[in-house]
Amino acid sequence: MQTEENKMNKLKTGEFYGKHYQKLASENFIITDTEYTHSKVDWHYHENPYFTYLLQGKLFESNKKESYYLESGNLLFHNWQDSHYNIKPPEFTRGFHIELNENWFSNFDIQVTDFEGSINLKNPLIKNSMNKVFVESKINDDYSNLSIDILLVEIFSHLKDTREIKSKNPIWVKKLQELLFEEDIDYTLKDLSSILGLHPVHLSREFSKHFGTSLGNYIRLIKVNQAFNLIVSNKYSMTEICYKCGFYDQSHFIKNFKRIYRTTPTKFLRKIS
Repeated sequence: MQTEENKMNKLKTGEFYGKHYQKLASENFIITDTEYTHSKVDWHYHENPYFTYLLQGKLFESNKKESYYLESGNLLFHNWQDSHYNIKPPEFTRGFHIELNENWFSNFDIQVTDFEGSINLKNPLIKNSMNKVFVESKINDDYSNLSIDILLVEIFSHLKDTREIKSKNPIWVKKLQELLFEEDIDYTLKDLSSILGLHPVHLSREFSKHFGTSLGNYIRLIKVNQAFNLIVSNKYSMTEICYKCGFYDQSHFIKNFKRIYRTTPTKFLRKIS
């Protein structure tokens, strides 16, 4: 008699449902840029751990523990053999995947067992590194594989730090995360301090301990990451993106984008097109 796992479809290395626009393979990782073409994908699991970064559209994904309503900009990490299914609404949906084999983790002394199941990654530091992986995959020159390895190591370092600190976080940290990810709301330090019941000096001093960077840079990354995803979608003008992401003018938008990605939004769009 077949077990439930045997009945599920197992996807081998580099396999994802849909149409691949790009497949970039190194010795220990495979990157695919994929259009999802199936309205529903039944229960399945993958041979190796991998990231799914939704670049365009929407997707519902459910595993045995959690369900996610994913939109452009959402990032998941799946450990190996984590079974799940997907439902896609009738619109163009595109995902960016990075699949890592056992040798990759061994080479960098990273214990994949530290990251069990599926993890919904919201940390803007992690997303910023993933965005840079996406850019490197489009450049795809002699140095891209090295750059991607470095960025992936950064991602797992941030991920490990986040998981280790999470259990020790004071209550205000979770509340602050929720506030910062609210759309279309710009909080000042005074606003946040008042809502959380903390002195502004204490909040400023303690923020980097729990979030890995300063409050100002954290907010900047959230906005620039959002702009990154809107640029990749190629659906909006730069002016529309500027105001959708809460920048007060084009100059402010360009300055912040260039500070992080070392290029202007327009040049970035040309690079990935």
